[in-house]
Amino acid sequence: MNLEKDWAQQAWEKTVAKVGRTSKRIGDGFPHASVGGTYKLEPAYWWTAGFWPGLLWLLYRDTKDEALKQLAESCEQQLDQVIADYYKLDHDIGFMWTLTSVARYKLLGAEDSKRRGLLAANLLAARFNVQGNYIRAWNPWREGEDNSGWAIIDCMMNLPLLHWASKVTGDPRYKHIAVRHADMAAEHFIRPDGSVNHIVIFDPHTGEKLEVNGGQGFAPESAWSRGTAWAIYGMALSHHHTGDERYLHAAKRAAHFFMANLPDDAVPHWDFRLPEGIPAYRDSSAGACAACGLLLLAEQVSGQEASLYRQAGERILHSLYANYGAWDSETEEGLILHGTSHYPEGKNIDVPLIYGDYYFVEGLSRLLGHGELFW
Repeated sequence: MNLEKDWAQQAWEKTVAKVGRTSKRIGDGFPHASVGGTYKLEPAYWWTAGFWPGLLWLLYRDTKDEALKQLAESCEQQLDQVIADYYKLDHDIGFMWTLTSVARYKLLGAEDSKRRGLLAANLLAARFNVQGNYIRAWNPWREGEDNSGWAIIDCMMNLPLLHWASKVTGDPRYKHIAVRHADMAAEHFIRPDGSVNHIVIFDPHTGEKLEVNGGQGFAPESAWSRGTAWAIYGMALSHHHTGDERYLHAAKRAAHFFMANLPDDAVPHWDFRLPEGIPAYRDSSAGACAACGLLLLAEQVSGQEASLYRQAGERILHSLYANYGAWDSETEEGLILHGTSHYPEGKNIDVPLIYGDYYFVEGLSRLLGHGELFW
């Protein structure tokens, strides 16, 4: 199949048109998963709060649509209360403020967004455990719970906030923490075959690795596809910010595992190692995120290797557009169908997910050369 820019431009135009319609209802809310065709809006402290404004900024960068800009700015302002309340903050500070404050600062040079981003970076850096060299993931979900030793692969996508903070302040402390966490992830999360652990649990006092938890994957030894996507893109971003070849090699290892296990339509199942009898739902969000990582990898290598990664990323995005898109549906707000959020807990299965939509739009933007990474 010859994947040319014309399909990507067509997909972009359909995206702009659809978001122009859906933004009138979603407004400055915080969508997560589509329920019955309508995006359910979550509180501002929910980990997905950055993806809708991030998507709006991607479109604004190209269209200069002031209505989209105003919605994205309002979302960012609502996050001020989340920082003030403090208790709901966890490692996903990076997801939230990179796609709001850092995005706006990069696009508009807004000083208030720079301040917000730096405050968020300080709070993220404060979650670093110096004994285990990891950024702590969650706070206790219920009274009496202790998850202070938990780290997750998703956090690789939070590290760019720390790299950005070091760049704009000239202070290397943030970068040191990002590098330490990435080193830990390369050692403890990415397996020799390129598959990826979701959760690794450490002794928070000594830093000793204790066990692996399956998390959103089927089992501890399985291969959650979105976790693999986080690893591909997160490690490629760590290489982007540091030039360290170890991260490039880690990203490649995860990428080859991901590509080798894709089904015929290039959109992954929610876990690459499912036993018989377990429904093999697709996770379009894993495909979209991995595609962005593959496109970045293609820029970091050369020759046939670059072509391999770029073609793989394009193939995934093209399949999402052609086979999973809900472009003309009046009864579905999501852009991309068939995402799986958390199968083990039975949450948001086979539905559009806002982060799937975001990464699909970011991937298109990359293909069309619209501007620098927010990450």
